[in-house]
Amino acid sequence: MIVPPGEDRPDPLEAEGPADEPAGEPPSQGPPSQGPPEGAGALLENVAHFARLLRRAGMPLGPGATLDAVRAVEAVGVRRRADVYWALHAVLVSAPDQRALFRTAFDTFWRDPFGAEQALSALAPRTEVAERARKDRPAARRVAGAAAGPSAPRPPSESPTADELDVVMSWTDREVLRTRDFEQMTAEEMEEARVLLRRMSLKLPRRPTRRWRPDPTGSSADLRATLRVSLRSGHGIIPLQRRSRRRRPPDLVVLCDISGSMERYARMLLHFLQGLTGARDRVRVLLFGTRLTDVTRHLRHRDVDEALARVGRAVSDWSGGTRIGASLEVFNRLWARRLLGHGAVVLLITDGLDRDGARGIEKEAARLQRSCRRLIWLNPLLRWEGFAPEAAGVKALLRHVDDVRPVHNLESLESLVAALEG
Repeated sequence: MIVPPGEDRPDPLEAEGPADEPAGEPPSQGPPSQGPPEGAGALLENVAHFARLLRRAGMPLGPGATLDAVRAVEAVGVRRRADVYWALHAVLVSAPDQRALFRTAFDTFWRDPFGAEQALSALAPRTEVAERARKDRPAARRVAGAAAGPSAPRPPSESPTADELDVVMSWTDREVLRTRDFEQMTAEEMEEARVLLRRMSLKLPRRPTRRWRPDPTGSSADLRATLRVSLRSGHGIIPLQRRSRRRRPPDLVVLCDISGSMERYARMLLHFLQGLTGARDRVRVLLFGTRLTDVTRHLRHRDVDEALARVGRAVSDWSGGTRIGASLEVFNRLWARRLLGHGAVVLLITDGLDRDGARGIEKEAARLQRSCRRLIWLNPLLRWEGFAPEAAGVKALLRHVDDVRPVHNLESLESLVAALEG
């Protein structure tokens, strides 16, 4: 583990960011069991441990990010905390909303890598660290859940003694979980939310189609069926045959953005879409970032883990840029005729942030709206009360959608399902 300098040094994280320590002051020696590691192997182990902590807290980090972090720390050295902070920040943080999570995780890991300070902080609730954790409460909750890991249940024969300290790292009931943002959930909360997402069902109301079916109480006369009956029955009274239009739920087409700004929401929504695809036969799911990929066949697998693993292998542009206009153009040109011919409902899941400067979005969104029964835009940015359509892509999409809804927590998804069913 990385051991901090002496406690008499000022904490760089008290200001806007880490500051340099006074020059010439040697680092104090920590306990023998927590001494500074020697060699590149120990450095790799320490940085990998910190990267695993961030990954359990929800940051999308892979093996490549861990290797980049090791090279960055080797380049700046480990004598000054500020150098290590900004070196890791440069290679591990990829979005503005990850800064609070990284700052909280780094603060916890630097002060006490073994997590003992989290338990001791329960005895001193008015400390500077607790005050900063209050300001970054969502990030602190996710870091605490990642550091705690799965807890083993207490045997029935054991009972807590008076000397034991019962510290609850992260806990929430069902009602709080429904309203919590996917971006702020701990690892345990995300797992519980995934189970609830897979249990959600969507029953779209049946719509009349152009096909007919025999119906004794139908409002239209079936002349062909009446003629066939008359040929079989011969002379006499000919019973009039009636018919009515067939009714079935409309097709559902989902276009989901998997760019870097949408990755966490997309991963959660895939659990909902996997359950939806397995329960209904007319659902099509396509993911887009810089290209368009059909993943419906992979999501039909009954095992959710295997289904999502196949999706991960099929999609090559996770966490990349977003080309909304180009992706909609490909869909309108290659897929719209096949998927939207029966009055489908289209769910467009994206935040509207486009790397091409909204080029082609308005034209393709207008064409998509004309081709489907209803175009619903699901935007996680609507969770902010002060959200304003300032981005060019957002403005272009707003003019050509039938409805705009937030999609950032379980409650928003439940309201979406209720609206579609109604």
